[in-house]
Amino acid sequence: MLNEQASINKLRWIMSELRDPETGCPWDMKQDFASITSHTLEEAYEVVDAIEQGDFVELEKELGDLLFQVVFYSQLGKEQQHFDFDSVIAAICEKLIRRHPHVFAQANLQTDEEIKTNWENEKTLERQQKNQKQMGSSAGSSDLTNLSILADIPKNLPALSQAAKIQKRCSHVGFDWDNMTDVFAKIEEEVQEVKEELEADSLDKKALAEEIGDLMFAVVNLCRHAKEDPETLLRLANKKFTRRFVGVEAQVNQSGKTFTEHDLAELENYWQQVKIQEKQG
Repeated sequence: MLNEQASINKLRWIMSELRDPETGCPWDMKQDFASITSHTLEEAYEVVDAIEQGDFVELEKELGDLLFQVVFYSQLGKEQQHFDFDSVIAAICEKLIRRHPHVFAQANLQTDEEIKTNWENEKTLERQQKNQKQMGSSAGSSDLTNLSILADIPKNLPALSQAAKIQKRCSHVGFDWDNMTDVFAKIEEEVQEVKEELEADSLDKKALAEEIGDLMFAVVNLCRHAKEDPETLLRLANKKFTRRFVGVEAQVNQSGKTFTEHDLAELENYWQQVKIQEKQG
């Protein structure tokens, strides 16, 4: 197998060799599901970074690293007799076919909205079935009916992504603003409440933090209504700020003075110059 052409079967063989109790790699052998989750998150972010950089050579490598994470979990599942790579593949094949009846069956779903609604309905049914299994056969229909639509949203999602998912679930059952005007009105309301806390006679840090959190949640709602991913937008904003700040640093260095020797007006002038250069370039 070692000299065979690269394939998914060869990768699975490599994984099994790494986990071999007698001849495997000491590091790989001591890993478990929990210990490699941080590596999985890191590999996923590196995939995203390569895409955003437009570096397809690096993307090819990072996708391989991410695929290896799936193979690793599958090997652990096989060893503990929970599942294996084949059952993982079978599960995703079944799910994709079931969630796309307009492609693989005779369902007549024409618009994006119809497809989205069907997708969310399927996910709701999956959650009910999952919870029925967890609760046992004694669970009645009322138990499933009363199951929160926010159940099983991963608690370790990045906060922006978690907020967007919460809002998306609520929107699916009609708990949502109808238009952007209402979304903006909510943001303005939250901004005002933040200002009121800041202008209060005595600062209540807990209340201020709560109001700022509400404001952030409302801005995530704006992203969702604009059909944008808040996590992606903030990463792009971080990237843009970093790029511009590096430009400010360059001008500070050229000035012969340190940062602390500049006042805010001078630094703001550098910032504006960088923005003008970007637009011209």
